[in-house]
Amino acid sequence: MNLNCYPCFANESHSAYEFISCGTKGTVKKVVEYAWTGYDNVYNLAFGDFDEFTNDINDLIVTDNGDCLKVLSTVAWTVREFMFWHPEALVFATGSTDSRTRLYRIGVASNLAEIQKEFVIFGSLNSRAWEEFVIGNDYVSFLVGRKENKEAIWNQLQNLD
Repeated sequence: MNLNCYPCFANESHSAYEFISCGTKGTVKKVVEYAWTGYDNVYNLAFGDFDEFTNDINDLIVTDNGDCLKVLSTVAWTVREFMFWHPEALVFATGSTDSRTRLYRIGVASNLAEIQKEFVIFGSLNSRAWEEFVIGNDYVSFLVGRKENKEAIWNQLQNLD
């Protein structure tokens, strides 16, 4: 995928990425983290502004820096990079609010053909039952894996409690 994104800096394990958003409100440090969920090879994608006071990610703040597409492209780039270093990983993602989940859904739908060249993406309407992503469905969460692992991923999803 050829994305217009910000330069990122990864930690040693390629499980956290930092970049600087530059826009109408100035510069804002953004962080994307992949945390193991405790379930098989599933990692949760956490993303937001870095809060210097709590030393954590704030995923509720609305930066409104005028660079939303570039920021989302950068997050997508980190997914690709994370999965390069962790090829068996599955990335789970959902928005911290309904409007953010909708934004992610629109982003996936707009780039689905390009995404499907390398990855398989599943959506869930209720966070339990999964299906291969279909444009127009109101998914509440997403799961991404490498395309060559599609059958194993599907089998794993079918065996979830």
